[in-house]
Amino acid sequence: MKIINKSIDAVSIDPANERLHPDKNMDAIKGSLLKFGQQKPIVIDEKGIILAGNGTYAAAKALGWDKIKVVVSDLSGLDKAGYRLADNRTSELAEWDDDALGKTLQYLYEEDYSIVDIGFDVGDWGNPDSAKTVTSSKELDPNDFDNFDNICPKCGFEWNDKK
Repeated sequence: MKIINKSIDAVSIDPANERLHPDKNMDAIKGSLLKFGQQKPIVIDEKGIILAGNGTYAAAKALGWDKIKVVVSDLSGLDKAGYRLADNRTSELAEWDDDALGKTLQYLYEEDYSIVDIGFDVGDWGNPDSAKTVTSSKELDPNDFDNFDNICPKCGFEWNDKK
């Protein structure tokens, strides 16, 4: 497998791509690319059409990247569609080890590592005490504060408004 740098304009999203990338997902991919760079190549066919890595490509393009790391697959015919689906489905079928995830997220958070930039928030590690910490104001929407009783609807922070 040979990894090559290719002009981002020479690569294109498969029009049959079955996967959607909502804003939260795209923000996480962009955050990851900004923080770590591209750590794995996307997979394209001989025509430059993406078989795996559409989200990475879209995020890199949105960030203004000129080049992207790719590998050219030698799959053909129905195997292209099968691989495209398998790449997405196999990761989707994986499960988190909640204890290990919680420990890692809590450790990163306590070290002031921005877990929000990689697609997580404080409530994602299942520690009820951790949800009482406000992560940042950029996560809050003023419309969320219309009806609540001393509990932040985003992070779970509780407070006593008695003077």
